[in-house]
Amino acid sequence: MSLSSLLEPDRRWMKAALREAERAFEAGEVPVGAVVVKEGLLIGRGHNLVETLRDPTAHAEMIAITAACETLGAKILDGCTLYVTLEPCPMCAGAIVWARLRRLVFGAFDEKAGSASTLYNIPQDDRLNHFVEIISGVEADQAAALLQAFFRKRRS
Repeated sequence: MSLSSLLEPDRRWMKAALREAERAFEAGEVPVGAVVVKEGLLIGRGHNLVETLRDPTAHAEMIAITAACETLGAKILDGCTLYVTLEPCPMCAGAIVWARLRRLVFGAFDEKAGSASTLYNIPQDDRLNHFVEIISGVEADQAAALLQAFFRKRRS
């Protein structure tokens, strides 16, 4: 089995996260999108709503995790994967650990706040009570292009 075929489900779900990011872009939000998947089913989705809700915690990951918890009726997302278009910040990386997600799959790296490999690696910190498998760079070019288009539009 090739690496490409192994990553195919991750690419498919990342495309769903990218659709969420596009919704954020259309709403004037920084275009980050996220989905939570369990056993092949989408159980939570979200995109940035920081400006809309005037809430600094309304990141795509937080919205998707909350939706997934509501779907399952639980605070623990055991066996779930979070797909997000941009490497999580420290707040979101902490929430990923607290929710006990099994996997994190992200697209573009975040040089300013990335906390799942770039600046920190909170989901895999041995001092914490949970370890999260991380796959990075899935559909990274598309995720980065959407962010670049947003900030280019914002500057002009």
